[in-house]
Amino acid sequence: MTTKAIFLDFYGTVVHEDDEIIPLICQKIKATSSEDCTIQEIGQYWWKSFSNMFHESYGKSFDNQRNLGRTSLRATIDYFKSDCIAEEIIQEQFEHWQKPGIYEDALSFLKSCELPIYIISNIDTSDVMAAIRFHDLKVTGVITSEDVRSYKPRSEIFAEALRRYELKNAEVLHVGDSLTSDVEGAQALGIRAVWINRLNKIRPDHIQPDYIIKKLTELEGII
Repeated sequence: MTTKAIFLDFYGTVVHEDDEIIPLICQKIKATSSEDCTIQEIGQYWWKSFSNMFHESYGKSFDNQRNLGRTSLRATIDYFKSDCIAEEIIQEQFEHWQKPGIYEDALSFLKSCELPIYIISNIDTSDVMAAIRFHDLKVTGVITSEDVRSYKPRSEIFAEALRRYELKNAEVLHVGDSLTSDVEGAQALGIRAVWINRLNKIRPDHIQPDYIIKKLTELEGII
C-alpha cells in the first residue's frame, strides 16, 4: 500500500535530546551532596526513578513529563542528601525542550517532503509546540501524550493519530530514534517503523525495525 503520511517522533529524531543537559543538573546535585557519589550514579538513579514513574503514568494515573521530571528529581536529591531545589535546577532541561538544537537533515527533510507529517511526541504539548515555533517548522499536525494520557510505546497515541487523521496503519510510516517507544510501539499496531540511528547504537536481535536510517533525508528512498 502507498505511504500516505509520516508519523515523526520529535526529540532525538528532529531535534536534539537533552543528553548534554542531564550531566549539568547531576553535577549540581553532586556539588551539594553529603554522599560520596559520581555524576553517573546520580544520573542513573534519576533515570531509574523517572522511568518507574513514566511506565506507571497512563489513564487516570497519567502525569505530564514536567511533573514526572520534577518528582523524580526531588527523589534523587533526597537520596543523595543534596540541598538543591528540584524546581530550580530542572529549569535548564525545560528550557532545552522549548529551544532545542535541530538536525540539518531534519530541516531539509521537512522542507522537501510532500507527504503530510504528523509529530507524535511523548513530551508535553506546550514544550513541543514552543520548539516547533522556535524553529518555524511546518508540520500537518501534532499529537502528544497529554492528548491521550499515555506515553509511547503504549498504543493509545498511535491509535489516536490513525483515528484523528483518518489513516490506516498500512498507509503510515512511523520514524523515531527509540527502539522501544518508536519501533516496538508502532509495530504493535501494524505500523511500519523506521529506526533513525544517529548515534550508531547496537540493535538487539529481538527488535527488527522495518527500515534503518542515519538521517531523515534517507526517507526519500523509502517513501
